[in-house]
Amino acid sequence: MRTYHRQARRAIRALDGRIDAVRAAEIWACALDARWDGTERWFHGDLAQGNLLLDGGRLAGVIDFGTCGVGDTSCDLAVAWTLLTADGRRALRERLPVDDATWARGRGWALWKTLVSYAHAPDDGEAAANSRRILAEIFGEYTDGGRSTGEDQP
Repeated sequence: MRTYHRQARRAIRALDGRIDAVRAAEIWACALDARWDGTERWFHGDLAQGNLLLDGGRLAGVIDFGTCGVGDTSCDLAVAWTLLTADGRRALRERLPVDDATWARGRGWALWKTLVSYAHAPDDGEAAANSRRILAEIFGEYTDGGRSTGEDQP
């Protein structure tokens, strides 16, 4: 994530006045501060709507492994904010062995991706509307007690 720090900060500055830039910077800082334990695991790297195959409303497959690798799996959690509702996100979190630090980094990945997309989208277009929806999910979950400093909460 540190690789994208400058890009995220530029997007936050570019969107100041259209988003809560202070909140975005806080969430981004929280994600950067959330420590990874260093255990490398396989990750997909692009769990997005177009890469998830559904059959009857159930996940049937995942495609496009062009960005897969070994490392921190938190990037795959971005889908919790970019695709799922608050209820879906809660269900995902309950079913995965994800600590607060990993969750915070996943939120950071979703934030980075959304900020960059929004900063380059016409404000009246579909991409901007989708970015605003995702940011509302990120900000709402963070405000509603989803904050993480990188340490598990009791």
